Amino acid sequence: MGCPQCGHLLPSDARTCPNCGVDLALVALLAERAYLDGFPGAAPVSATPEALVPRIGEYMLEQGLISPEQLEAALDRQRSFSVRGEHRLLGQTLVEMGLVDRETLDRAINRQIIELHAALQEANRTLERRVAERTAELRRALERLTELNQIKANLISNVSHELRTPLAHIKGYVELVAEGQLGSVTAEQEKALGVVQRAADRLERLIEDLIEFSTASREGLTLKLQDVSLPALTMRVIKRSRDKADKAGVTLRVDMPEDLPYLHADPERLGWVIFQLVDNGIKFTPDGGQVTIGARQEDQLITIFVKDTGIGIPPERIEEIFEPFHQLDGSPTRRYGGTGLGLSLVKLILSAHGAEMHVESEQGKGSTFSFCLPTAANAP
Repeated sequence: MGCPQCGHLLPSDARTCPNCGVDLALVALLAERAYLDGFPGAAPVSATPEALVPRIGEYMLEQGLISPEQLEAALDRQRSFSVRGEHRLLGQTLVEMGLVDRETLDRAINRQIIELHAALQEANRTLERRVAERTAELRRALERLTELNQIKANLISNVSHELRTPLAHIKGYVELVAEGQLGSVTAEQEKALGVVQRAADRLERLIEDLIEFSTASREGLTLKLQDVSLPALTMRVIKRSRDKADKAGVTLRVDMPEDLPYLHADPERLGWVIFQLVDNGIKFTPDGGQVTIGARQEDQLITIFVKDTGIGIPPERIEEIFEPFHQLDGSPTRRYGGTGLGLSLVKLILSAHGAEMHVESEQGKGSTFSFCLPTAANAP
């Protein structure tokens, strides 16, 4: 049987149409009443006997107004009319057969409409109650999540600040020993101290990232916008990244015009963004590969990109790389280290500049990270 309003195929026990949501029993009764009153055009939908008969018949049977035998006889008569191409409604058939009078049929229809209306009101009240309960649950969950995020940010900030002091002591004494101020140092000891210094420097950068991320998450980022020379900023990033690139066997390249107009940005934070992208490129590029820092002017915008020939990122996992404290390889034996905060901070800094990061990547061939910033002359 199809829905009288939308034609959607209905289950045999359907109370409402799963497609359009119409109350089938109520529509059937209103249509029946309109036809009985001689105003078929007033029916809410174009009703058919197949849709209306079972509803009216079952209800009148439940109310004891007709017997099963009388209902079957009326249905048989309707089927015979249908065979001849004539359409009759059940109520009309029952009246014509003398099984019920018009007054009884009207009372039955009115009673069912009242019952259906009451049931609909109760269903609406139940739905409203459930919606209110669910909304309250979601509000409590959101408040709890906000509270937990605040606790996490405070914990990260406090722990990071507490790590600074002992790390400063470690670095200070290592430098004293390495410089021979606490006694002579053998060549082998000097080599070991170099490893310790590099590890301490790396730990210091991780702590600074944690502090920066927790501060940005809690308070947002404050930018010091000014005119910035991108080529000069890029050379500073190259100089800072050279040692790591050489040790990894990765070539650093610059691909941008020397006469690029000045950018309007926070030089310190923009430099950190480019450095982080280059650092990631070096980390995930095998020996013999290359990382390129490039820029192109397009009207009043400059597109900055960092391209590597590294391992690439699965397309379905690109969004994951911007999640804080998340590594694509989360196993204890993962090859590439880090806190998973670098790209999260990059995204926060770019958002503060009104820029959006775009990523193109192909596994085994490399990745390109790009974003646009306005020229100084076009800055708001």
